[in-house]
Amino acid sequence: MTAHTPAVHPVVSEVTRRLAERSAESRSAYLARIDEAAGKGPARSALGCANLAHGFAACGVSDKLALSGDATPNLAIVSSYNDMLSAHQPLESYPAVIKAAVSGAGGVAQFAGGVPAMCDGVTQGRPGMELSLFSRDVIAMATAIALSHDMFDGALMLGVCDKIVPGLLIGSLSFGHLPVAFVPAGPMPSGLPNKEKARVRQQFAEGKVGRRELLQAESAAYHSPGTCTFYGTANSNQMLMEVMGLHLPGASFEQPGTPLREALTAEVGRRVLGHTALTGEYTPLGRQIDEKAVVNAVVALLATGGSTNHTLHLVAIARAAGIELTWDDFASLSEVVPSLTRMYPNGSADVNRFHEVGGMAFLIGTLLDAGLLHEDVHTVMGRGLSAYRQVPQLVDGVLTWVDGPKESADTTVLRGTDDPFAADGGLRMLSGNLGRGVIKVSAVDPSRHVVEAPARVFSDQAELQAAFTAGELTGDFVAVVRFQGPRANGMPELHKLTPPLGVLQDRGQKVALVTDGRMSGASGKVPAAIHVSPEAEAGGPLAYVRDGDLIRLDAGAGTLEVLADLSGREPARAGTDSSTGTGRELFAALRASVGPAEAGAGVFGLQL
Repeated sequence: MTAHTPAVHPVVSEVTRRLAERSAESRSAYLARIDEAAGKGPARSALGCANLAHGFAACGVSDKLALSGDATPNLAIVSSYNDMLSAHQPLESYPAVIKAAVSGAGGVAQFAGGVPAMCDGVTQGRPGMELSLFSRDVIAMATAIALSHDMFDGALMLGVCDKIVPGLLIGSLSFGHLPVAFVPAGPMPSGLPNKEKARVRQQFAEGKVGRRELLQAESAAYHSPGTCTFYGTANSNQMLMEVMGLHLPGASFEQPGTPLREALTAEVGRRVLGHTALTGEYTPLGRQIDEKAVVNAVVALLATGGSTNHTLHLVAIARAAGIELTWDDFASLSEVVPSLTRMYPNGSADVNRFHEVGGMAFLIGTLLDAGLLHEDVHTVMGRGLSAYRQVPQLVDGVLTWVDGPKESADTTVLRGTDDPFAADGGLRMLSGNLGRGVIKVSAVDPSRHVVEAPARVFSDQAELQAAFTAGELTGDFVAVVRFQGPRANGMPELHKLTPPLGVLQDRGQKVALVTDGRMSGASGKVPAAIHVSPEAEAGGPLAYVRDGDLIRLDAGAGTLEVLADLSGREPARAGTDSSTGTGRELFAALRASVGPAEAGAGVFGLQL
């Protein structure tokens, strides 16, 4: 701990202690594996001549000479680049920037492999969405394949959106003896305000505007290269990579195409080069991502009202490092971590405005000052988290860091821990006779934190939309949308439910959603118990609920109950076949082996 960093908050300290104690066996086994790999030295030194010749056949003469020995570090570049998706399109030029910077610093960088990148915004409500969550684990496996050639001393991961960053990190942790950093693309410039976009979506759901008007609004919101600007999973990813020390300070929300963006991209290559086992500052990823870094990630997620998807992803990431993070850890931390930001869907501002008014430097600084983050962690900067109080600047063309702001420039968007928007993190765990779930209350009016109403049961979101269109959703009700869990159909996001339920809520009806599916970073103003586990497909209580059963969702008390006797009932069966079409038949093995939502909804399990 640095001299100016307050003592860690007792709850943060206790959660970290419990996490380390719970994970002792699996973490020890993981560290033993990566230490064994590190002890073998530069992996390519053990390659046969034919193997090595294949590995650098496409290199120039100087790189071939450098890679023939053991003294020159070689960095892998793994990228999710494609030019269909705005968030990934800027990554096209980054490998050349990185290669030049690494070469100038005395190393070599090779493009080791690409990973798939799908967009949940494109696949919403479509069969392709049922591949989305599984794409995370496919990306992890693709990352492992890229790093499996035993050619590399470190790696750079180029990725941005929903499942891509978690997948890249899970895959990288299997090579945790290597130093690794992440390279973001940055958000697109602000377009149509998110609040206006949401208003047009709701008007379309009510039939007040047509497809033409809706497409105009959506195109004005999503309009250029860069990440979508609302604070969903993609931008939550960027925030988490920075607070875990895997980005350079201030890198997360610098827009693409600027000189500073290019300078940061070049510098991160040089930083990783300096952390390989061939240098004096060896910083392996597997030791950087420890219990303290994981707790820091949860704290920052709660403080910013980030994506609920990370109640899955952070659990899966932690398990890949041998750390057994649980939803109870989220719940304990949420009680003491205040809400410090208001970004859409929790407010009207976007991430560009957040960045302008203080951004990550102010956020990390105020959390450190309150003792809510562990300062004594390893980062790509090579020292404690206090380095992330700084912001990058170009001075006469040279990248440097200066002290970040001590105050927020707009307290309607970003506040310090001494004047939060709310005293807790806005993310609650629910439990009861319907199972365990998650609710994001930061965007929900407190008057709607308790809903007790009869169930209306649906097997997918299309059924609910049809009932809404037909005018059948009258009175107060709790929409139960089941068979949306990982085993049933890959746990798609159910964004299409928000406009109709929002319309009904605005009409004065008391409504809520209970589902074993996901709502993600776009969880909005309707109270929604999501990720309910065990899922209906696995015989969970949701499979036994019938229309008219009284359900009580109490976010304040953290309870999710059906006020009916479910005994003696036969479980319902899924009404939709999700086994074939749009490539879903290729994922049958993953659906059969996937774990529950509470364990990260992954196919790998705890790495023991």
